[in-house]
Amino acid sequence: MRTALLIIDVQHALCIGPDAVDNGERTIANINLLSQRARAARAPVIFVQHEDQGALVHGSQGWQLAPGLLHTEQDLRLRKRGSDAFHQTDLQAMLKMRHISELVICGMQTEFCVESTVRRALALGYPVTLAADAHTTAPNGVLSVADVVAHHHATLSNLGAYGVRTTVRPSQDIHF
Repeated sequence: MRTALLIIDVQHALCIGPDAVDNGERTIANINLLSQRARAARAPVIFVQHEDQGALVHGSQGWQLAPGLLHTEQDLRLRKRGSDAFHQTDLQAMLKMRHISELVICGMQTEFCVESTVRRALALGYPVTLAADAHTTAPNGVLSVADVVAHHHATLSNLGAYGVRTTVRPSQDIHF
């Protein structure tokens, strides 16, 4: 099995300012650990960047990768407009061309882009490892961030209808 690391929406506008995610610095540190391990194992590292008409206009400061997030010229980039990183993008083709059969997923906005991408990956037949401490979201006024994350760990790891599963692991326990 060949694995790729998918880093979703770790962008300036989602990490800095009044609408910033909780635990952003810690989450980015764990993502950096994962990307360093992936590169050392020669696994593809794919940065997904969301774009829209608000703070995430393509090319704007808000659209840029977040401060502190390590990246190299060899890493791959993917632009998206929907919450699912596969939706109307070249992600599936990128993975097939590199013979990827498993994904490690991390990033920002647990209940939006992370969840949508995990579910689509499962539907497409990719087993997923969700890095338990390398995804987060912004407070929503309804549930605490910790509750949102815990709910998604429970929900995504219990989806069984696709024939493949999501495994939730701390970053330190994920190897490529």
